[in-house]
Amino acid sequence: MYYAYKYRLEPSDAQRKELDRHRDICRQLYNHTRYRLNEYRENHGELPSMTTLRSELPDLKKWWDDLNDVYSKVLQTIVERLFDNLSSLSALKQNGYGVGQLKWKPPREFRSFTYNQSGFKLDKKGGQTVLSLSKLADIPIRLHREIPDDAALKQVTLKKEPTGEWFATFGVEVDRELPEKLDRLKNVVGIDVGILKYAHDTDGHAVESVDLSNERERLEREQRKLSRKDHGSNNYEKQRRRVAECHADLKNKRRDFLHKLSNYYAREYDLVAVEDLDAKGLVELDGNSRNRAGAAWGTFLQMLEYKCEREGTRFVAVDPAGTTKECAACGVSSEKPLWVREHACPSCGFTADRDWNAAWNILSRGIKQVGAGRSESTPVETALPTGTTSVPAKRVVEAGSPTLKERTASAVSE
Repeated sequence: MYYAYKYRLEPSDAQRKELDRHRDICRQLYNHTRYRLNEYRENHGELPSMTTLRSELPDLKKWWDDLNDVYSKVLQTIVERLFDNLSSLSALKQNGYGVGQLKWKPPREFRSFTYNQSGFKLDKKGGQTVLSLSKLADIPIRLHREIPDDAALKQVTLKKEPTGEWFATFGVEVDRELPEKLDRLKNVVGIDVGILKYAHDTDGHAVESVDLSNERERLEREQRKLSRKDHGSNNYEKQRRRVAECHADLKNKRRDFLHKLSNYYAREYDLVAVEDLDAKGLVELDGNSRNRAGAAWGTFLQMLEYKCEREGTRFVAVDPAGTTKECAACGVSSEKPLWVREHACPSCGFTADRDWNAAWNILSRGIKQVGAGRSESTPVETALPTGTTSVPAKRVVEAGSPTLKERTASAVSE
């Protein structure tokens, strides 16, 4: 299995300049390779292979002296990056999207470069952990969590954020057996995501969305200040960084909440059933698109999927059509406008919270999809309560701990 571990770098001023210089050399090589690719296509009527363009690198170094200052594997990954971008464009074109050609990269749009397989290592120097990079520097790194001992470091990507901070993301390969959870599906859960409450599950939890109103207000305030600065001035650059810091703060708090919530479900359950949502398509719909984009459902489902794989939990994405309309007790569908927040079945009389009813339908479909030998009990048949317990987002305080269950239980007992 492959995982990514991201850490903050703490370079000195001299190291920052060197990192920026290497990044700009890589950017120039990317633009040059893009030009060579177009030139080759015009002369030969077809695209060159990746091997053809990589074989030109030694000749480039003879007249392009700056390339000799960058590790050879880094230069090779720049060519690979170009072809990866071409593959992405081809995939979009096959799916019916109108796409153009790869564009020239200005400095602000080229923020990273990668050491692949070799040329880097974690080391201890002067009593601190450093990331040793060939032909660059030994850069102090903040290892806020340990990389597993059985993990093999495959590559590291260095990226400069708009705030000016540098981060290192390690790609690691872990060879380990999954926990023995796939053979038993005793503890299962269905999750329905929303906006008013971020997640409803079949255990009766309604997890509230993380409150980012203060962060959004601060961002809007700083953006208004930026609009009054002269573009390109020193004051403009200072204010641009403040705006970037606001964006980063908002993004980090949202992702922190999503990481903790997805980690909780992946560790606590044997099977997790969710809706197979087209998150991008939902954001593009008219009305309330800002809240749908801020909910980051697609990011949450991606996190939940890979964490379920890591924990040996069965992850099932089911067809979302009709999960809100169907009755979890008898299966009869009934129309409900969005403002109706309670499900009341006209056939059997079963009543429940609208999203909680949907969560049970999602779980039932998930169990059918995996073909598990578990009884498909309805909420009525199992005598489960039809209400839900509201759980504030701040209760998800520690990744991997069963805080929802513990704190909810204590709140109910009080």
